[in-house]
Amino acid sequence: MSPRGWAVLTLAGLAVALVVAAVLLIPWHRPPAPRADQLAALRTLPVDQVARGRAFHGALRPAAWSALAVGLVVALLLGLTPVGARLVTLAGRPFGDHWIAQAVLGGLAVLLVADLLSLPFAAWRQTVLTRYGLSTQGWGGWAVDLLKSYAVSAVIGAVVLLGFYSVVRLAPRWWWAFGAAGAALLVVLLSFVLPVLVEPVFNRFTPMEPGPLRGELMSMAARDGVPVRDVLVADASRRTRAVNAYVSGLGPTRRVVVYDTLLREATPEEVTSVVAHELGHAKDRDVWIGTLTGALGAAFAVVALYLVGSRPPLLRLAGVDSVAQPAAFPLLIALVTLAGLVATPVQALVSRRVEARADAHALALTGDPVTFEAMQRRLAGVNLADPDPPRWEYLWSASHPSTVERMAAARAYAREIGG
Repeated sequence: MSPRGWAVLTLAGLAVALVVAAVLLIPWHRPPAPRADQLAALRTLPVDQVARGRAFHGALRPAAWSALAVGLVVALLLGLTPVGARLVTLAGRPFGDHWIAQAVLGGLAVLLVADLLSLPFAAWRQTVLTRYGLSTQGWGGWAVDLLKSYAVSAVIGAVVLLGFYSVVRLAPRWWWAFGAAGAALLVVLLSFVLPVLVEPVFNRFTPMEPGPLRGELMSMAARDGVPVRDVLVADASRRTRAVNAYVSGLGPTRRVVVYDTLLREATPEEVTSVVAHELGHAKDRDVWIGTLTGALGAAFAVVALYLVGSRPPLLRLAGVDSVAQPAAFPLLIALVTLAGLVATPVQALVSRRVEARADAHALALTGDPVTFEAMQRRLAGVNLADPDPPRWEYLWSASHPSTVERMAAARAYAREIGG
């Protein structure tokens, strides 16, 4: 069988593995959150809070959708015309057109062009966050964080590009197989490395001070059977007034991270409710599941890029002879961008189901739907959430159940336990 035939067979196998993983590991059944309860919950929220949240998201929308449109146009322009290939070639010319220069510098140049063209929309978003009081950063701090993000992306991108095109040169007929394995391994590696090496670049983490709250959180984790290395506090207040918490890392790197803003804004009982939600992610191994499905998806993407990107009409449009040459990198980016648009609502749906399961876990662990609902009100107010967003936007990109859904779930749970 030819390499292309093996690639088709591998793609089919990865597709089956992804479907099986999705069916078995994703909680497709959503805990009850009746629409009648959602509307009742919406009526209990302060009218001015709801109006402010909707105005805030209405102000963010033009920048977000403009950035999406410009990003798509740039990706297609660079990938489906010879412009991108010429940019890659130009980046390698000062170094004698060496393949490493084309692969690394050319690839980073393509990514940088896309980042720079999206920069005005990022600045636009920052002005909205500042105007509504959600951002606590000045432009200097914002610029520093942006440069840090570019630097981290450049380092990871350079390593990936060098590794990928090295494999292409060493195994010109079977690079897709080694590339798929490498992409899957990279996803797993980053799940361990990012919390330890990258997160501290953007925030300072300190252990939560000993006291009743920390004792309750660690005790709750122990009762829940979730091994947690520590509870850390992130200095999020230096850039935002938003409140949040999350579980980060795998195995020995797992920790619960709480924003310092959450500790300032919420009661200890509400903080406990939020952390119970995060423990739900750990209990149900959501990070592991995300890593597994991400690894399968990355391998699937590499093989699919090989098969689709090798089509002669696409190669002619891109002005390249082979999808494996560095000059074809913009074509790969264009295909990934299109695939991302298709995958966005699917990823959002999966995320909402996972978050709803974590909510159900928090309710069962604490047995306190009243505090859970109060925390959702506080989250919506402080984070300027739209408690009941437009349906089209919700289906397209919402990663969490809406505020009224979560409040309705708490009310349904209260009825279930007779509260």
